Amino acid sequence: MGDNAGAPAPSPQQARAQASAITSGRTAPEAEPAPASQLRALFDRPQLSPGQRRIAQYLIENIAEAAFLSITELADRVGVSQPSVTRFAGAVGFSGYPALREKLQSIALRTLAGGPGATEEDRANELQAAVDAEIDNLENLRRDFADPDRVIAVGRELSRSAPLTVLGLRISVSLAEYFAYAARRVHPDVRLVTLGGSVAYDALLQSREAGGTWVLAFSMPRHAHETLTAVRVARGAGLKVALITDLALGPVADEADVTFATGTGSRLVFDSYAAPGVMCAALLQAMADADPERTQARLEEYEQIADRHQFFLKD
Repeated sequence: MGDNAGAPAPSPQQARAQASAITSGRTAPEAEPAPASQLRALFDRPQLSPGQRRIAQYLIENIAEAAFLSITELADRVGVSQPSVTRFAGAVGFSGYPALREKLQSIALRTLAGGPGATEEDRANELQAAVDAEIDNLENLRRDFADPDRVIAVGRELSRSAPLTVLGLRISVSLAEYFAYAARRVHPDVRLVTLGGSVAYDALLQSREAGGTWVLAFSMPRHAHETLTAVRVARGAGLKVALITDLALGPVADEADVTFATGTGSRLVFDSYAAPGVMCAALLQAMADADPERTQARLEEYEQIADRHQFFLKD
């Protein structure tokens, strides 16, 4: 079986990874990429779970040895189950672990035969590759902001909604908490929902009964069923939903009234959220600009309270 057996066609993410030398200002070498670079391109999948990324990271850092491990041995080395390894092979485009291992061995054998090796510098570039990917996400967001009208319009609607509900479950909690914390500085009634199930239902229904008209929801990978259910409950109650997520298409986006799709960093074991964070700040700016007099009054009042109670250290 040839080297390409079982290998997936390059994705747009892989193409960006292969062009990372241009992104970082280096000239791409004509020689075959180092094994770690080949594996980064092979494993670059935004929907890999944290456990699957641990497997990918182990293979990248230990290719010469890991390529010849049995599925049992690899699972033991990484600290995952054998079914997890099988699912990982499928997630990166192979029919199973044997097909993946054949590809890994072809890369490892070229290394052992004198090809480029995975050096400490190459492994350190995993972090640079993660930064390059986030720069790419921010560049895409910058292009989206060339026409800011939609952000301005949604910010105006969020500003008018009283109360305004902010929904973020599981991994999306951190983004929801950031947005809600800042929004409370310029909005009189912001309600944060970070628990799913009946707790979320109660909060959403109460928000609508209190006069709320909009929910800002976050759905980051891996997308939770309970987020989809909560969004459906909100829509059913008569609330409109603005969604910040990484996918313009999908079940959650299909339910939202407005979707802001921004890329997430998926190079490391856990995602990073540079572009979604900027998207949050842009919506907060739009909310502040929607009612400048209220914004100024609330910010001044907060600063007086903060100074009186010494919330912050003096510079």
